[in-house]
Amino acid sequence: MPESRYLQGACAWTGADIRKDHRWLKQVPANLLDELDAALEKAADRDWHALTADNFALPGASVFLDEVREELENGSGMVKICGLDVSRYGPEQLRRLWFGLGCHLGTPMYQNCRGEVMRDIRDEGMGVGAKLYGATTDASGKPFLSSGARTLSPGQLRFHTDRCDVVGLLCLRQAAEGGVSKLASSATVYNEMLKRRPDLHALLCKPIPRSRFGEEAGGEHVAYELPVFGVRDGKLTSHFSLTYIENAQMLPGVRRLTDAEHEAIQMLMDIAQEVCFEMRFASGDMQLLNNHVIYHGRTAFKDDVSTGRDRLLMRLWLSVPNSRALPLDHAVLWGDVGGGRPHGGIAQPATAILA
Repeated sequence: MPESRYLQGACAWTGADIRKDHRWLKQVPANLLDELDAALEKAADRDWHALTADNFALPGASVFLDEVREELENGSGMVKICGLDVSRYGPEQLRRLWFGLGCHLGTPMYQNCRGEVMRDIRDEGMGVGAKLYGATTDASGKPFLSSGARTLSPGQLRFHTDRCDVVGLLCLRQAAEGGVSKLASSATVYNEMLKRRPDLHALLCKPIPRSRFGEEAGGEHVAYELPVFGVRDGKLTSHFSLTYIENAQMLPGVRRLTDAEHEAIQMLMDIAQEVCFEMRFASGDMQLLNNHVIYHGRTAFKDDVSTGRDRLLMRLWLSVPNSRALPLDHAVLWGDVGGGRPHGGIAQPATAILA
């Protein structure tokens, strides 16, 4: 297999590599903390979803934010920003702060068909996630939750990507137990599959059926086909969520996966586990991940509300101005595939409003 087919660069790392290379860890600059406080004071009477980069001004933050975007797009694909003392702010101030900062990093994208551009990630209780995001039953009659519904439960999340250039999570509180973030380089998974089983690697470069699972309005079909691996101009995009592949297999008229395709998907997940690393959020941590080159997952968690240790994150989906161009056949999911173009997010009904 020609060496040139392997992906090169800082985005191809293993857990052992990243534990020694702290380039992805950044301390929030003192001047940015001051500017955030000043912007919050000026925006005190604004709803958080009315904020923009213009009315939530951070004039001295451009160099730092450029460094963050560069690491996300051309570096390791991930950044954790530490040093924000969330105890200094009330709940609505934190919403303004995180959304306002997100507007400087990129364009917030819709996360569901109800028009939400920022979402609390927590255990919503039995059945809430299923009601909001959808559920069905599998062949044995057991409940089968959508990916969005699983996010709002305390259960583990398998390796997956979100439908945006960058997913951002601000940790307000961590759980009493568990809730560990698991991160893997999809570029490394790509390379390892190519090296070990080029026959299976080739299958993931071809279209795989997916379901939209009723989580979005619009879209040409309930199911669509998209490769797991796509490369354009030497840059990878890997969109993967096993839940939507599994759900597509339950739908009438959808092509059934071959045994070899099932084997390829399992190999992807096994290698992701092999090369991943784990990190635990602390209050005030801001995690940013480039979905094109990072798979993320989560271990199960257990809250203890009585001691204030109930896990609460705030999530943003961002389209960033320095994003890569995507393969043309990815338009079925991403819309505009041009580099630096707003793309991703969830299609909206005409009546959607910000929430």
